[in-house]
Amino acid sequence: MTSAANSRVVSGFLDYLKIEKGLAPLTVAAYTTDIGQFASFLVKHKHTLLHARRNHVRDFIQQLFANSVDGRSVGRKLSALRHLYRYLLLDKLVEHDPTLNIDSPKQWKVLPKALARDEIEAMLCSPHPASGRKEAEARAERNRAMLEVFYAAALRVSEIIGVKLEDLKLDLGYVLVRGKGDKERIVPLGKGAQDALTEYMQHWRPILAKGKTSPLLFFGRGARKLSRQRVWQMVRAASAGAGRNVSPHMLRHSCATHMVENGADLRTVQTILGHADISTTQVYTHLALDRLKNVYQKHHPRAKARG
Repeated sequence: MTSAANSRVVSGFLDYLKIEKGLAPLTVAAYTTDIGQFASFLVKHKHTLLHARRNHVRDFIQQLFANSVDGRSVGRKLSALRHLYRYLLLDKLVEHDPTLNIDSPKQWKVLPKALARDEIEAMLCSPHPASGRKEAEARAERNRAMLEVFYAAALRVSEIIGVKLEDLKLDLGYVLVRGKGDKERIVPLGKGAQDALTEYMQHWRPILAKGKTSPLLFFGRGARKLSRQRVWQMVRAASAGAGRNVSPHMLRHSCATHMVENGADLRTVQTILGHADISTTQVYTHLALDRLKNVYQKHHPRAKARG
């Protein structure tokens, strides 16, 4: 039903472009593609072009950037949508323009991709190696503990490979992290990370150490420091089952995203991420605003129109 409604709107708009505006066929074809993409996006969210809202346009643009569409192409698509809604307003088919006050692509701050919560769960519950060798099992448990810490504490790669044993305060439920510019911050660890670390520390770290000592919490063969490349390989291998090419930064971003979605304030998220400036954390503002609007609509006694 929504697809048919969108088709009628697009067809009328294209006739307007060709007949009244006299646009070239190539321009009309580009508009057709751009608006068709937005229409398909809306169908997935059970909306039509006539009922689109500003947040739908923002989410569509965010998706384009997340899929590595360049700024010039995004700008063209936004321009096509602005022309569409100008036409719909003139024909009184809509009462408002959802493209109003949408930032230009040059001003758009791009969020890294976040994983869904079930994708996180799938990564954290990845199967053990089938070899049965203790060393292979120990590496798998080390990797699982690292993934838990990545997601729990939103660490950067350089931070997680630099965590020392003395930095981990497992009994108190936090870890001391040395971030950019040697700035230190205290980051809490959830129960999942605490349990995985306890298991790793008691049973698997000694097997990996093979009698050698290391000040580091996580290390590779011969108790040597893990490389950034090895950590990236580990994260990608853990995400292979979900069909995603996941980076360590996506786990960091997922932690922040899920916290904001669950009501965390930006100052708290800033502290956990180790951002020096709140403006860096404000890239998550749209998540907080979306949740704020949903809570308002649900709980304010006069949020909904009265019949």
